[in-house]
Amino acid sequence: MMKVAIVGCGGSGKSYLARELGKILDAPVTHLDAAFYDDEWNALPMDKFAELQRELVAKPRWVIDGNYNSTLQIRLESCDTVVLMDVSTISALYGIFSRQLRHGAGHKGNGVHNRIHWGVIKYVATYRRKMRPRVMAKIDEFASSRSDVVLLANRRQTRRWLQQVAAQHT
Repeated sequence: MMKVAIVGCGGSGKSYLARELGKILDAPVTHLDAAFYDDEWNALPMDKFAELQRELVAKPRWVIDGNYNSTLQIRLESCDTVVLMDVSTISALYGIFSRQLRHGAGHKGNGVHNRIHWGVIKYVATYRRKMRPRVMAKIDEFASSRSDVVLLANRRQTRRWLQQVAAQHT
């Protein structure tokens, strides 16, 4: 496991998993929200964002977390492991609100990018029905034949998986 793409709904624990996995694997971690948005929440142009990802995935080791379905293929074609944070809608909603309470709003430099508004809530609330099938289809098309695919359904399962990975890499 040297190149890991972590995807899933907002509030599912992608950034936490990326930070922990990066420590275990001694791999650089990129949080795509931090790459896509500046401090004033201005988005990077999509062509530059895609090019940045191509540069990141060309490296020998990496952990990248974030959805960005329009550029997901770039990460999926290059990774050896895909982790889908497949948590329930309630768990994801809890995740975005509890993160807001713990960290406040804004950029924190550790993958935490909080900006809760109606669009974010709607995206999280409808992710399993609308976005998850699209993400699964891309995983099937671009990654499943040459990459390990890990589905993590809750935070307890995520902690157990991290313990297993740590045991294998010590």
